[in-house]
Amino acid sequence: MDLLEDLASLQFDCGISEEESFLLYLQGRYRGLMINACAHATFFCKLLCNLRKLLHEKQSSRYRSVGSLHLTTPDNNKLKVGIIGGGHLGKQLALTLLQLVPIPAESLRISTRRPEALEEFQKLGIQCFYHNSNLASWANVIFLCCLPSQLSHICLEIQTSLEKTCVVYSFVAAVPLPRLKLLLNHTNILRPQYECVEDYVNIWGANKEVAAALQDPVILEATCPYIPAGGITLNMKWLEGVCYAALNMCTARKLANPQALLLLNELFLSVHFKYCKKNTASCPKFQPTDFVNKIYVKSLSRNRSFPWFDLTIAQLKKTPFSQCLSTSTVLQRHLTYLYCDLFGISLTKEQPVVSTGSLSQ
Repeated sequence: MDLLEDLASLQFDCGISEEESFLLYLQGRYRGLMINACAHATFFCKLLCNLRKLLHEKQSSRYRSVGSLHLTTPDNNKLKVGIIGGGHLGKQLALTLLQLVPIPAESLRISTRRPEALEEFQKLGIQCFYHNSNLASWANVIFLCCLPSQLSHICLEIQTSLEKTCVVYSFVAAVPLPRLKLLLNHTNILRPQYECVEDYVNIWGANKEVAAALQDPVILEATCPYIPAGGITLNMKWLEGVCYAALNMCTARKLANPQALLLLNELFLSVHFKYCKKNTASCPKFQPTDFVNKIYVKSLSRNRSFPWFDLTIAQLKKTPFSQCLSTSTVLQRHLTYLYCDLFGISLTKEQPVVSTGSLSQ
């Protein structure tokens, strides 16, 4: 509860002069960027949790068929998430992941220079400490929520502790992907890029925590990758990186490419909008050529896994998936409905899907 909500004289903008009042839009933009960042990180973690569940079920089925009892334990199958940075973004992200994925407290850890300032999170059962390399060796996903000036030192601390399969998800906008790849000596990196328009309607609110704001259908829909509302757009190369990250997880489990595609179809394309529910056979299905070129597909036998994909290249250059994603409005609509479904809401109306193929890459 915000005790100052109805006290106009104590609001942030009360002391702003008329000459400076035009800058108030930056406050809404900052909050919008925060909400979008946490929403897309939550979407990514939800997808990974669901994929790990599907992989575990497939593994269990395979071992039962051959009478083996060597199964991955449920605890080992949980997604382990680390956050480096305990500032405002790190705190809001932690609360959002706890409430909306949900990530169990024992599967979430925070490394920050001031762990004593995170007493509220420690009471929730989250380990808070200052040891970046230990966090890196433990986590399946690491969110970088630090300042640009701190990044070089952090990368030096964690680069030798990172497993190949660990996804490093960077919110440090000032450091581009090629530089981050060099600093980490790592290819499994995701970095969302946002663009803000000058004229927009501030729908992001002011007083709710991010997790609470994302339970508002209007705000949540505005964070959808293909719904241009709220004045903030997401570069769709990020979504390509998310899909290739899912394929990398299948490759790490030595899953043959036909089985990997089946899992991706179930993961990304199992939510149907009203126009396709009656004829799901016409819905898109991922094919090998959606992710690798035709020449490579010819050499890809059915028992081979997909290659390991460099996520930095997937987000910086055109890939076979770029064409698939930018030209198929049906695929874009499926992904939009999946996005809302993972947050437990339905679209309030049929939203137009806007192609973002013309956005700068």
